[in-house]
Amino acid sequence: MTSLAVCIVSFRDPALIAHCLDAVAQSTFEAFEVVICENGGPDARQRLRDTLPSTLAGGQAVTLLRQEENLGYAGGVNACMAARSDVDGWWILNPDTRPDPGALQALVDRLDLGDCDAVGGVLYHPDGRVQAYGGHWNPWLARASSIGLGEPLTTRIEPRRVEARMNYLLGACMLVGRRFLEATGPMRDDYFLYAEEVEWCLRARSRGLRLGFAPDARICHGQGGTTGSAADIHQRPLLPIYLDERNKLHVVRDTTPARLAVAIPFALLLTWARFGRRRAKRQWKDAMAGWWAGVCNERGMPRWLS
Repeated sequence: MTSLAVCIVSFRDPALIAHCLDAVAQSTFEAFEVVICENGGPDARQRLRDTLPSTLAGGQAVTLLRQEENLGYAGGVNACMAARSDVDGWWILNPDTRPDPGALQALVDRLDLGDCDAVGGVLYHPDGRVQAYGGHWNPWLARASSIGLGEPLTTRIEPRRVEARMNYLLGACMLVGRRFLEATGPMRDDYFLYAEEVEWCLRARSRGLRLGFAPDARICHGQGGTTGSAADIHQRPLLPIYLDERNKLHVVRDTTPARLAVAIPFALLLTWARFGRRRAKRQWKDAMAGWWAGVCNERGMPRWLS
């Protein structure tokens, strides 16, 4: 791989973008440029433009797309990839991440082996605990689980075992090669936010593509830094709860529709276990609204948000 684009979707937090770019600029792999989509509207885009450098310290160009409407996460990623369609690969990166200096090189090295088409690394929390090596999707339960969750960073990892179990990469950090995009197409932007990377990877696997894991690619992830999804269960806001519950049913519907009749009641039970049983009354109400929107196959930006 000789060139790639770092694709970042922002939402009204230029300080978070600056923090991420500071880490990206320290990458030992230097053949990249940065493309950013600001989804927070014209004022947010102007604020970001006022603080954004035109190049990083290593000379890599930084481009802010001219788009001003909210495309959602998937739409923003798609816009970034389309803006740099001539590169060899696309590194999709959350703005609340800080990649270690060698992370991108490790991802590129794994992809260059040629036996996979997209690669993820080790996402870890600021406290040094692992968020995920990759993800496993269970369509019967409409449930995504993170492989390696809670393990210390010092844990010895067997990459092949991770690759054998994972069937999706986490969208906070995934390096996608040209073959992946050409065979699979872009992300589904009708998800708007949450679970789009799950469907994307499952779609790729159904077309014979493979996912890889690079254990030396470490990325610190301040999970939920933009949406508030990592807040205490009783403080969690509407948006991440609603879209997470809604879009999990979309993944089942779009990838294994025959299992939807089983997944719908199981998703309801898991929602109760997550919120209702813990007496998070408002969050339970938000989750139920999202679950019902998934049952009704509502797509795109929620009406109440627009």
